Amino acid sequence: MRPEDIKILLIEDNPDDIELTLRAFKKHNLANHITVARDGEEALDIIFQHGKESAEGLRPDLILLDLKLPKVDGMEVLRQIKENSETKVIPVIVLTSSKEESDLAESYRLGVNSYIRKPVNFEKFAEVVMQLGLYWLLINEPPPLKQ
Repeated sequence: MRPEDIKILLIEDNPDDIELTLRAFKKHNLANHITVARDGEEALDIIFQHGKESAEGLRPDLILLDLKLPKVDGMEVLRQIKENSETKVIPVIVLTSSKEESDLAESYRLGVNSYIRKPVNFEKFAEVVMQLGLYWLLINEPPPLKQ
């Protein structure tokens, strides 16, 4: 899979954080195919393709997940992703402003692949996104589509 073919799902309800994330990806030419879900319910609909014939080929290859979401919180989204045999291999990166140690511990207990606290400064945030993109889109070897 070529890096430009990777589908990213950004699950974030804060419009400013959405804009910052999209700008940071574009700044480092890592825009790829980014879909934004603004709450947990919308994210689950996208991931599991509720109401659609086939989810295969439409699921994201990488998920950036905020924890504090309306409708369905990020922990529940993470739990459902990692409990499902078809979606548990999708890398999930928690990208959050939460400083709660319990959120960190629970995220890893549920199977998150990485937990990153969002920097407040745009330049630092852009650097984090660049490093995320380099690792997850270029360096990391994803699992085969069929297990």
